[in-house]
Amino acid sequence: MKIAMTGASGNMGREALKQTLELESVEWVRVLLSLKKKNHKLAKEWKKKYKERIQIVRGSVADENACLELVKDADYVIHMAAVIPPASDRSYRESEDCNLTGAINMVNAVKAQPKQPKYIHVSTVALYGNRDQNHPWARVGDPLLISPFDAYAMHKLKGEQYCLEAGLDCWAVLRQTAMLYPEMMSANIKDGLMFHTAVNAPLEWSTSRDSGRLVKHIFERDSKGEVSGFWKKIYNIGAGKRGRETGYDTFNDGFKMIGGSTEKFFKPNWMATRNFHGVWFADGDELEEMFHYQQDGVKEYWDEIASHHKIYKLGRIVPKGLIYLFLFRKLLHHENSPYRWAQKKDTARVQAYFGGEEAYRKIPKNWKDVKIMAKGDFGNYDDLREISFAKENGFLLSHGYDEAKPQSEWSDEEMTSAAEFRGGECLSPYAGDAYAALKWKCCEGHEFEMTPYTVLRGGHWCPKCGAMPWKFDRLAKKMPFYAQTWYDSHGEDENFIYSMTEEGKASMEREV
Repeated sequence: MKIAMTGASGNMGREALKQTLELESVEWVRVLLSLKKKNHKLAKEWKKKYKERIQIVRGSVADENACLELVKDADYVIHMAAVIPPASDRSYRESEDCNLTGAINMVNAVKAQPKQPKYIHVSTVALYGNRDQNHPWARVGDPLLISPFDAYAMHKLKGEQYCLEAGLDCWAVLRQTAMLYPEMMSANIKDGLMFHTAVNAPLEWSTSRDSGRLVKHIFERDSKGEVSGFWKKIYNIGAGKRGRETGYDTFNDGFKMIGGSTEKFFKPNWMATRNFHGVWFADGDELEEMFHYQQDGVKEYWDEIASHHKIYKLGRIVPKGLIYLFLFRKLLHHENSPYRWAQKKDTARVQAYFGGEEAYRKIPKNWKDVKIMAKGDFGNYDDLREISFAKENGFLLSHGYDEAKPQSEWSDEEMTSAAEFRGGECLSPYAGDAYAALKWKCCEGHEFEMTPYTVLRGGHWCPKCGAMPWKFDRLAKKMPFYAQTWYDSHGEDENFIYSMTEEGKASMEREV
């Protein structure tokens, strides 16, 4: 078995590489490493450890030739490379080069091979946009509502769409959930990004180790012919109930390592109230049933991190007031902090992340006045995290057509119904092939071509409306598909269009 990987130096990628090379059936893994200085050392370490079983191509996914060199003669290709927040917040161009151009180059490189390798595209939970206690559960086919100013999610959306529409012979898309990894605390404690996480944002944490195990098991079981029905589908990488938390208890788990908690270190008005991304996956058990990779629990993994990083124990003896004052309070003034945006009157971001200046001023100053999902203020928290409870109590969104009908029995009826639910029309007859493009028309009058699978099963819609400029306030008024979750955290009287320059400057305009 010959495997090509991008993103092998990342958190998921390092685990995927290590665990894949545990398979005796793997002849070699070829990885694409960027020319960053830190990767020189990594390349030497891998060569010393894995010898001829690892091949290294130096270059960028934004380089077409590097991608072609990477995938040559491979049986499988997995594209994990990504520039994620906060790096994507700092550099729109880096995000676009990796998350969009890189995705396009990798698909094209696979398609150019005389014998196409099987292709796995790793996408992201960020496509589902902001969720809260009203609809914390998502599944493949839900609307993809990219949070305004999230360049990472916008570029990943376009990259995934390109993959789905490319006509590859054999592919799978894996939407990765929130990732917990050993350097999680240290990597995120230097940026205002941590305050983007809403208190009641649902977060399903898969560890980097479990995600790497999933990749290993896909290669292992598929190469042996032990699974069927896996390819040409989109999946959510879930973590199971032990991985389901909210922003509030996620911070509690992390701060516990240094003797703190969410309420000891944060104030309620430091954190955004919306415009985040995070969900619990109602269909996350689908991959688990195929590949049996979910082994880590989030709380146990935090304990493991603490045991391997002794420096966190020192934090327990430091007065909590000092940590609060010199670490977290200091971060409030970081350029990526929502609190700073409010103080500096960044009108567009305050509207996007809080619902406006007035809404920001109304945020309670004391934790006792905040309704917290993790404390059971919206129902039994233990029940809320159960997939069966979600399905039985109306937490799942509608996709606008009869989902009980198998894909093999789709007809014009499903196409028409799905299009109308999206405020549009299906302009061509359905010929029975879910992967053959049809012509559609959106509520804004744009005509576009897209496969029925990408629309009905993927949740994608009009390429011109789905990303920047963000005009979901307008679209939700015309599209029941979007309205059912957009209005969980937005008012029907909001009428804003959000835009962002490549330099990261945010703006908005009010529609009359």
